[in-house]
Amino acid sequence: MKKTRFYMIGFSALMLCDTLTQISFKLASNHGGDFVMHLDWFLSIFSQPWIYGAVLGYLGSFVAWMTLLKHAPVGPAFAASHLEVVLVLVVSAVYFGDRLAPMQIVGALLIVIGIICLSFSEAEQENVENH
Repeated sequence: MKKTRFYMIGFSALMLCDTLTQISFKLASNHGGDFVMHLDWFLSIFSQPWIYGAVLGYLGSFVAWMTLLKHAPVGPAFAASHLEVVLVLVVSAVYFGDRLAPMQIVGALLIVIGIICLSFSEAEQENVENH
């Protein structure tokens, strides 16, 4: 039970940090205007607080990921880290009004189903090893 709680907290932190990074990049991009290879554009991006949210998100993701990899099996951990894609889709639809195509919804569902299957497989393998 302690291990499950650790994974839940760890993967939640990873997902939130990854999502913060992607949403922060989107917000910084929205406020920075069209990309141009000029110093003024870069200065406008780095004057946005959102770019620093992205940096903090990356740092948080790094710490969460390194901590999880120390304790979690790599396969299921890597798969579960892709829940961020699903969360970003949902936040994009709700917050930014992005429309989700049917294939995006199917893809998100397949990611979730795959992670659930890997979780059951990992739990089953753990039970076999403990007996």
